[in-house]
Amino acid sequence: MIIDKLFDAVAAKGHVCVGLDTDYSYLPASMASRYPDIAEGLFQFNKAIIDATIDVAACYKVQIAYYESFGIPGLVAYQRTLQYLRALKAITIADIKRGDIAKTAEMYAKAHFTGDFEADFITLSPYMGLDSLSPYLPYLKEKGKGVFVLIRTSNEGAKDIEYLPLEGGRRVYHAVGEKLNAMGKEFLGHCGYSAIGGVMGCTHADEAAEIRSLLDTTFFLIPGYGAQGGKAEDIAKYLKHGNGGVVNSSRGILLAYRKQEHGEEDFAGCARAETIRMRDDILNAVRAQGL
Repeated sequence: MIIDKLFDAVAAKGHVCVGLDTDYSYLPASMASRYPDIAEGLFQFNKAIIDATIDVAACYKVQIAYYESFGIPGLVAYQRTLQYLRALKAITIADIKRGDIAKTAEMYAKAHFTGDFEADFITLSPYMGLDSLSPYLPYLKEKGKGVFVLIRTSNEGAKDIEYLPLEGGRRVYHAVGEKLNAMGKEFLGHCGYSAIGGVMGCTHADEAAEIRSLLDTTFFLIPGYGAQGGKAEDIAKYLKHGNGGVVNSSRGILLAYRKQEHGEEDFAGCARAETIRMRDDILNAVRAQGL
């Protein structure tokens, strides 16, 4: 199962998920002049980042909106990026956040678990109901795929719905997480985690121990590190024995070169250095907490 491969990748390479949320404006000026074609420029930038980080990143998340915004050329770059990652046997997360039902959801599942846009994991929203997840489950069972479902996100607006109170001091996200954790028991890998994972923002560390205990078999995709305020010591609390989650960073890695003098000359090397710094920051926090 893909969740076992992801668990093993974290054990071997650390917790960093490189977010390929790539805008054409991220290309260094010299690269943009060399690749004025949108599709080629986006892909070549991604390829350089991938080549520089493949041995120090657990997985890659490709956010489809960045590519959709460029129309067909952007989607060509999206397809080529996923294809290149598959050729390298890297673990891919297609960040598509679909949340529809019935036949529409079936078509989304087919589109992103097979064919030109095939990925290992995709992101989903459960807030239309758990039947919005059902069309994806055959791919988990028959093709070994996985999903990361929104539980508690790191944005300020999460409080509008996810934090609405329920009886017993619980919140909406508690109920969503519990239902997903229960649903996931049918898709457990050898590692003890389910192919139904959850998106869990790390910006509320005071709740981490409770969440990790409650969602005992849910593997986390963790946003919120760095610019949004999440710290390595916060992330460590969402892990179990140092595993059970990957931590996404997009602009922090892709644009690391802009923080360095003459960084444009080695933008991929700067991305690698930031990935290693982030990896070690999290691993040191895990060790410090004895997790």
